[in-house]
Amino acid sequence: STRGTLPDALLSSVDAVWLIAPETDRCLERLTARAERKGVALLGSGSAAIRRASNKAALPRLLAHHGVQHPKTRVIHSSRAGWREKLKIAARELGYPLVVKPARGAGCEGVSLARDARELGPAIAMARRTKGVGRLLLQRYVRGVAASVSLMADGRRAVALATNAQWICSRAGMPSRPFVYRGGMTPLDHPLSGRAGELAVRACEAIPGLRGFVGVDLLLTDSEVFVIEVNPRLTTAYLGVRSALDENVAAMALAACAGTLPEPS
Repeated sequence: STRGTLPDALLSSVDAVWLIAPETDRCLERLTARAERKGVALLGSGSAAIRRASNKAALPRLLAHHGVQHPKTRVIHSSRAGWREKLKIAARELGYPLVVKPARGAGCEGVSLARDARELGPAIAMARRTKGVGRLLLQRYVRGVAASVSLMADGRRAVALATNAQWICSRAGMPSRPFVYRGGMTPLDHPLSGRAGELAVRACEAIPGLRGFVGVDLLLTDSEVFVIEVNPRLTTAYLGVRSALDENVAAMALAACAGTLPEPS
């Protein structure tokens, strides 16, 4: 449903469900939890794994614990007293340009680039309009190639299927310079594509309970790979992966949920 609801009668009428929804406002997590309470088999990640993967505020520490590089990030609680002063301090510590984003979201929603202190205010306002009062992220901007890795996961292990290019740009002519997703291409020809796959697998395996098709967003510089986000769901890269591989990707996802992963390429 476009409103993030799912009738109980519809849930009760099926043996299994493959939910496709954004992480924004915990939409995917809530729908998954409802299916779990109804005892319907999930063809995807469990609600606990979705909650952990979707929490961008906690992700930097989790990735660091597993040796996965992530851009330097500061979390600001905009519902707490003195948050604006803490915001200015965090911005000075990280240095411009900065990426500003809400703690939960999908598809570049509410994410923008602040090149200096003048653009920081509008960027914060955009993130707060998307999520409301809550946690905001300031992240050091990393210049590089935007990419994603599509994977299959069985709840414990993960296998990378393909590394994809992502076409993301910041929209000029607006005070907050919002990021816009323009599509992608599979596969991505880059010297660090293999390393990207290795780190994406490590990021997935750091979150137990991820199952089926999973996407990991990254940035590739000339010498480094930064993991940005873990998407515990079907992503738009599925279309490119399906065209690039000879195998039936949907069948692979169902098999992964049942515990059978494809052989690493």
